[in-house]
Amino acid sequence: MNYYLLFKSLHLIAVVSWMAGLLYLPRIFVYHVENYQKKETTEIFETMERKLYFYIMRPAMIVSWLFGFILIYINGFEVLSALWLQIKLLFVIILSAYHEYLGKCMKSLKDGTNTKSSKFFRIINEIPTVLLILIVFIVIFKPI
Repeated sequence: MNYYLLFKSLHLIAVVSWMAGLLYLPRIFVYHVENYQKKETTEIFETMERKLYFYIMRPAMIVSWLFGFILIYINGFEVLSALWLQIKLLFVIILSAYHEYLGKCMKSLKDGTNTKSSKFFRIINEIPTVLLILIVFIVIFKPI
């Protein structure tokens, strides 16, 4: 069995799951903010947000990092000297920070301290899309 391809496949599956959550959670925030006055509706959104964040996104992020590190280990740590990989890792760190920021937004929505508009959440929803596009092109073409 080719363990490198197995771990690469598992890494990609985890990344796809994580990205799905990063793209969907801010959209739920949009609906949450727009329905803030409807208690029953916001309770549903809070449940959706919590389950998505803690049961899908967080584990997927951890598994993405885990298999990413395993792939680096298999290839040898000298691969970290490649500029394309350094840039990719920088973008993944930014995605991880964005992930944690979404967790803070979720908490503020739940405890009633949110000051962000639905428009704000629509705009920040584009961040992971841009980073995903950049990461895919960097990994596929390894331009630098």
